[in-house]
Amino acid sequence: MAATEAAGSDNAADDPKTLSVDARTLRGLAHPLRIRLLNALREFGPATASGLGNRLGESSGATSYHLRQLATYGFVEDDPTLGKGRERWWRAAHSDSSIDTNFMRDADPEVRGAMNVVLHEIATTHAQELSTWLGTMHEWPEEWTQNWDLSDFKIRLTPELTSELAYKIHDLVNSYRGRVPEGTEGSAMVRTHTHLFPRPNA
Repeated sequence: MAATEAAGSDNAADDPKTLSVDARTLRGLAHPLRIRLLNALREFGPATASGLGNRLGESSGATSYHLRQLATYGFVEDDPTLGKGRERWWRAAHSDSSIDTNFMRDADPEVRGAMNVVLHEIATTHAQELSTWLGTMHEWPEEWTQNWDLSDFKIRLTPELTSELAYKIHDLVNSYRGRVPEGTEGSAMVRTHTHLFPRPNA
Protein backbone atom coordinates (compact mmCIF):
# COMPACT_ATOMS: atom_id res chain seq x y z
CA MET A 1 0.00 0.00 0.00
CA ALA A 2 1.64 3.02 -1.17
CA ALA A 3 1.44 5.80 1.24
CA THR A 4 -1.61 4.36 0.71
CA GLU A 5 -2.39 3.52 -0.20
CA ALA A 6 -1.92 1.10 2.77
CA ALA A 7 -0.76 -2.15 -0.48
CA GLY A 8 2.37 -1.38 -2.37
CA SER A 9 3.74 -2.94 -5.49
CA ASP A 10 5.86 -6.07 -5.26
CA ASN A 11 8.64 -4.46 -7.32
CA ALA A 12 9.26 -1.99 -4.46
CA ALA A 13 10.05 -4.74 -1.96
CA ASP A 14 13.82 -4.12 -2.07
CA ASP A 15 13.45 -0.42 -1.20
CA PRO A 16 14.57 0.20 2.42
CA LYS A 17 11.72 2.70 2.79
CA THR A 18 9.24 -0.07 1.95
CA LEU A 19 8.03 -2.63 4.50
CA SER A 20 7.73 -6.10 2.99
CA VAL A 21 4.66 -7.52 4.71
CA ASP A 22 4.77 -11.18 5.76
CA ALA A 23 1.90 -13.37 6.96
CA ARG A 24 2.32 -12.28 10.60
CA THR A 25 2.41 -8.55 9.92
CA LEU A 26 -0.45 -8.90 7.44
CA ARG A 27 -2.68 -10.22 10.22
CA GLY A 28 -1.57 -7.31 12.39
CA LEU A 29 -2.55 -4.78 9.75
CA ALA A 30 -5.92 -6.33 8.87
CA HIS A 31 -8.25 -3.87 10.59
CA PRO A 32 -9.92 -0.92 8.82
CA LEU A 33 -8.91 1.62 11.46
CA ARG A 34 -5.30 0.45 11.50
CA ILE A 35 -5.08 0.86 7.75
CA ARG A 36 -6.57 4.36 8.00
CA LEU A 37 -4.18 5.31 10.81
CA LEU A 38 -1.18 4.11 8.86
CA ASN A 39 -2.31 5.96 5.75
CA ALA A 40 -2.81 9.17 7.73
CA LEU A 41 0.66 9.01 9.28
CA ARG A 42 2.25 8.33 5.91
CA GLU A 43 0.42 11.15 4.18
CA PHE A 44 0.27 13.86 6.84
CA GLY A 45 3.26 13.06 9.06
CA PRO A 46 3.65 12.44 12.81
CA ALA A 47 0.65 12.85 15.08
CA THR A 48 -0.73 11.99 18.49
CA ALA A 49 -3.51 9.49 19.10
CA SER A 50 -5.90 12.34 19.91
CA GLY A 51 -4.89 14.25 16.77
CA LEU A 52 -5.49 11.18 14.65
CA GLY A 53 -8.79 10.61 16.42
CA ASN A 54 -9.92 14.11 15.47
CA ARG A 55 -8.82 13.63 11.86
CA LEU A 56 -10.51 10.26 11.47
CA GLY A 57 -13.57 10.81 13.65
CA GLU A 58 -12.53 8.16 16.18
CA SER A 59 -11.99 8.21 19.94
CA SER A 60 -8.46 8.70 21.20
CA GLY A 61 -8.82 5.45 23.13
CA ALA A 62 -9.45 3.52 19.93
CA THR A 63 -6.66 5.22 18.00
CA SER A 64 -4.21 4.76 20.89
CA TYR A 65 -4.94 1.03 21.10
CA HIS A 66 -4.60 0.42 17.38
CA LEU A 67 -1.44 2.55 17.14
CA ARG A 68 0.15 0.33 19.78
CA GLN A 69 -0.88 -2.72 17.76
CA LEU A 70 0.63 -1.22 14.60
CA ALA A 71 3.83 -0.58 16.54
CA THR A 72 3.94 -4.20 17.66
CA TYR A 73 3.98 -5.28 14.02
CA GLY A 74 6.54 -2.70 12.92
CA PHE A 75 4.29 -0.32 10.97
CA VAL A 76 4.61 2.72 13.24
CA GLU A 77 7.02 3.93 15.91
CA ASP A 78 7.47 6.66 18.51
CA ASP A 79 8.75 9.99 17.25
CA PRO A 80 11.19 11.10 20.00
CA THR A 81 11.69 14.52 18.38
CA LEU A 82 8.15 15.60 19.17
CA GLY A 83 5.93 15.79 22.21
CA LYS A 84 6.21 17.19 25.69
CA GLY A 85 5.72 15.39 28.96
CA ARG A 86 3.36 12.44 28.59
CA GLU A 87 2.27 13.41 25.07
CA ARG A 88 3.18 10.54 22.73
CA TRP A 89 3.77 11.22 19.05
CA TRP A 90 3.70 8.51 16.41
CA ARG A 91 5.22 8.31 12.95
CA ALA A 92 5.12 5.76 10.14
CA ALA A 93 8.15 3.48 10.22
CA HIS A 94 8.17 3.15 6.41
CA SER A 95 6.85 5.21 3.51
CA ASP A 96 5.21 2.24 1.74
CA SER A 97 4.23 -1.41 2.16
CA SER A 98 4.70 -4.28 -0.26
CA ILE A 99 2.25 -7.18 0.03
CA ASP A 100 2.55 -10.46 -1.88
CA THR A 101 -0.77 -11.11 -3.61
CA ASN A 102 -0.14 -14.86 -3.22
CA PHE A 103 -1.52 -14.46 0.30
CA MET A 104 -4.95 -14.64 -1.36
CA ARG A 105 -4.22 -18.36 -1.94
CA ASP A 106 -2.49 -19.08 1.37
CA ALA A 107 -3.26 -22.40 3.04
CA ASP A 108 -4.15 -20.57 6.28
CA PRO A 109 -7.71 -19.19 6.14
CA GLU A 110 -6.73 -16.46 8.64
CA VAL A 111 -4.09 -15.18 6.22
CA ARG A 112 -6.56 -15.24 3.33
CA GLY A 113 -9.10 -13.40 5.46
CA ALA A 114 -6.54 -10.78 6.50
CA MET A 115 -5.55 -10.21 2.89
CA ASN A 116 -9.21 -9.81 1.95
CA VAL A 117 -9.72 -7.17 4.66
CA VAL A 118 -6.64 -5.20 3.58
CA LEU A 119 -7.48 -5.26 -0.13
CA HIS A 120 -11.10 -4.25 0.36
CA GLU A 121 -10.12 -1.41 2.69
CA ILE A 122 -7.61 -0.15 0.12
CA ALA A 123 -10.29 -0.27 -2.58
CA THR A 124 -12.70 1.61 -0.28
CA THR A 125 -10.06 4.26 0.41
CA HIS A 126 -9.43 4.73 -3.31
CA ALA A 127 -13.14 5.25 -3.95
CA GLN A 128 -13.44 7.70 -1.05
CA GLU A 129 -10.44 9.73 -2.18
CA LEU A 130 -11.76 10.02 -5.71
CA SER A 131 -15.24 10.98 -4.48
CA THR A 132 -13.72 13.64 -2.21
CA TRP A 133 -11.81 15.12 -5.15
CA LEU A 134 -14.91 15.21 -7.34
CA GLY A 135 -16.88 16.88 -4.56
CA THR A 136 -14.24 19.51 -3.74
CA MET A 137 -12.47 20.17 -7.05
CA HIS A 138 -14.31 23.50 -7.40
CA GLU A 139 -12.26 24.73 -4.42
CA TRP A 140 -8.95 24.22 -6.27
CA PRO A 141 -7.24 26.68 -8.64
CA GLU A 142 -8.06 26.41 -12.32
CA GLU A 143 -4.62 24.94 -13.04
CA TRP A 144 -5.57 21.86 -11.05
CA THR A 145 -9.14 21.52 -12.30
CA GLN A 146 -7.79 21.42 -15.85
CA ASN A 147 -4.99 18.94 -15.09
CA TRP A 148 -6.26 15.72 -13.60
CA ASP A 149 -7.46 12.41 -14.96
CA LEU A 150 -10.28 9.90 -14.60
CA SER A 151 -9.90 7.24 -17.29
CA ASP A 152 -10.52 3.56 -17.86
CA PHE A 153 -9.32 1.27 -20.64
CA LYS A 154 -10.33 -2.13 -21.94
CA ILE A 155 -7.59 -4.16 -23.67
CA ARG A 156 -7.15 -7.90 -24.21
CA LEU A 157 -4.05 -9.24 -22.42
CA THR A 158 -2.54 -12.43 -21.06
CA PRO A 159 -1.67 -12.68 -17.34
CA GLU A 160 2.01 -12.18 -18.24
CA LEU A 161 1.33 -9.01 -20.22
CA THR A 162 -0.91 -7.73 -17.42
CA SER A 163 1.99 -8.10 -14.99
CA GLU A 164 4.32 -6.38 -17.46
CA LEU A 165 1.90 -3.47 -17.82
CA ALA A 166 1.58 -3.10 -14.04
CA TYR A 167 5.35 -2.95 -13.58
CA LYS A 168 5.71 -0.38 -16.36
CA ILE A 169 3.01 1.80 -14.82
CA HIS A 170 4.70 1.61 -11.41
CA ASP A 171 8.09 2.46 -12.93
CA LEU A 172 6.60 5.43 -14.77
CA VAL A 173 4.94 6.82 -11.64
CA ASN A 174 8.10 6.29 -9.57
CA SER A 175 10.16 8.15 -12.19
CA TYR A 176 8.37 11.34 -11.11
CA ARG A 177 9.37 11.01 -7.44
CA GLY A 178 11.68 13.77 -6.24
CA ARG A 179 11.17 15.99 -9.29
CA VAL A 180 9.25 18.62 -7.31
CA PRO A 181 10.82 19.69 -3.98
CA GLU A 182 8.51 19.84 -0.98
CA GLY A 183 7.10 23.32 -0.50
CA THR A 184 7.25 24.22 -4.19
CA GLU A 185 4.68 26.94 -4.88
CA GLY A 186 1.64 25.65 -6.73
CA SER A 187 2.48 21.99 -6.07
CA ALA A 188 0.33 19.43 -4.27
CA MET A 189 0.57 15.79 -3.27
CA VAL A 190 -1.00 13.87 -6.15
CA ARG A 191 -2.65 10.51 -5.55
CA THR A 192 -2.38 7.92 -8.32
CA HIS A 193 -4.52 4.77 -8.19
CA THR A 194 -3.96 1.80 -10.49
CA HIS A 195 -6.36 -1.12 -10.92
CA LEU A 196 -5.75 -3.96 -13.37
CA PHE A 197 -8.13 -6.93 -13.31
CA PRO A 198 -9.77 -9.31 -15.82
CA ARG A 199 -13.39 -9.14 -16.84
CA PRO A 200 -15.60 -11.98 -18.14
CA ASN A 201 -16.21 -12.13 -21.88
CA ALA A 202 -19.98 -12.21 -21.50
